[in-house]
Amino acid sequence: MSPLVILFLVIVYFGILFWVAYGTGKESDNESFFLGNRRSHWLLVAFGMVGTSLSGVTFVSVPGFVGKDGFGYLQVALGYVIGYFAVAYILLPIYYKLNLISIYGYLNKRLGYSSYQSGAWIFIVSRLVGSTARLYLVANILQVSVLNYLGVPFLVTCILIIGMIILYTYKGGVKTIVWTDTLQTTCMLLGLVICIFYILNELDISLWDSFSRMEARGYTKIWNTEIDNSGFFIKQILAGVFICITMTGVDQEMMQKSLSVNTLKNSQKNIITLSFIIYTVIGLFLFLGGLLYLYADKENISQSGDQLFPYIALHRMPPIISFIFVIALVSALFPSADGAMTALTSSLCIDIFNIQEKNWNKEKKESFRKKTHLLVALSFLMMIGVFKIIDNNSMIHLLLKLAGFTYGPLLGLFAFGIFTSHKIKDRWVPVICFLAPAISFVIDRNQAVLLGDFRIGLELIVLNGVFTFLGLWLIRIKKSPG
Repeated sequence: MSPLVILFLVIVYFGILFWVAYGTGKESDNESFFLGNRRSHWLLVAFGMVGTSLSGVTFVSVPGFVGKDGFGYLQVALGYVIGYFAVAYILLPIYYKLNLISIYGYLNKRLGYSSYQSGAWIFIVSRLVGSTARLYLVANILQVSVLNYLGVPFLVTCILIIGMIILYTYKGGVKTIVWTDTLQTTCMLLGLVICIFYILNELDISLWDSFSRMEARGYTKIWNTEIDNSGFFIKQILAGVFICITMTGVDQEMMQKSLSVNTLKNSQKNIITLSFIIYTVIGLFLFLGGLLYLYADKENISQSGDQLFPYIALHRMPPIISFIFVIALVSALFPSADGAMTALTSSLCIDIFNIQEKNWNKEKKESFRKKTHLLVALSFLMMIGVFKIIDNNSMIHLLLKLAGFTYGPLLGLFAFGIFTSHKIKDRWVPVICFLAPAISFVIDRNQAVLLGDFRIGLELIVLNGVFTFLGLWLIRIKKSPG
């Protein structure tokens, strides 16, 4: 299948997205954009959030992960499941009780305005970095596999992708995204399953034979029992728990969709259902990764990591499978990118510019929100350029590492607010939120000197959160005796 045909079919796919966006975006206003009028069905949200949680990075990086660490990522995924339960039964009740649009409003009510602003800015920076890294990975694959052959520059590719996201989120926001994410998640999972069956057929082996062959090559190893190693299973599970809490429970993008569900009980069902779907889907991605490495061994393919799946799909599979891969990849990309743009727009409008509190008419508020949405899109484009410069062979590792630095202060802020009753000297919070990741970075860069053979891995996010918590404890307002 020629690049031109693939491009045409991708355009048709986007046409379907725009049709869905048009239908759901009718008579939309800011309430629809921010929370979908709180009328989203919990099962629809849960299924759509699978695509947001996994993204194109999971689609490409997790299968490539198998060659180095086997099925070890399931350790982190187990932590995700535990973390989702914490989100459902600790955080969601707080958000619904306070009837929040932005979850960082909790920090304002509990700790103060500087804490509120710090939490919002941490989210904005964290989500901007994480989402543009995901967007870059998929845009780069589309560029190399399709658009280079058509002479389209990478900058134009990125502008077109971001422009299409703007077009179908510009008006409807969350109201639209709940439906488009469901469509995209369906395409992603269908692509995953089709690729698994195709590779099994090409290798001419049964499901059980494939596991035996993977086991013989060490691909199925899950548990790491070396305490000093950064992949030690307790470290990985612990990291998974707190990565889930921070990247879901205290992340405006993910919670914005959950808060669009009409009741707390239904929103909790959404999160718990999501947890089990995510674990199953990650297992399928790892299984696909094992198959891809078996296929690479058989065909003497040298590619590995993030390059393995795209190379095999686009250069060794029939045209129809290549097309399915591209659609699945695009479908994996957009639930994270469109939701991130919408959430960043919401956080900037509500948390930073406080448009809900301004005495503006409805039309002026909507106009301001749309201009902010365009500003967010421009920021995405600039950050993609940064990732083009620092290209990494395993984007999943890079993203989780970045999350350890950027999301850690949010973990500390919410933990302090929920598990203590202390007031704090609120004006010092931005300093604490800067120092905690800075200290974590210094420790991470000097592990050999400071820790000897012991290695901190993804649980760096916990360490960062602890530093933030301790910093807040130091600036607490002590109660007068008596």
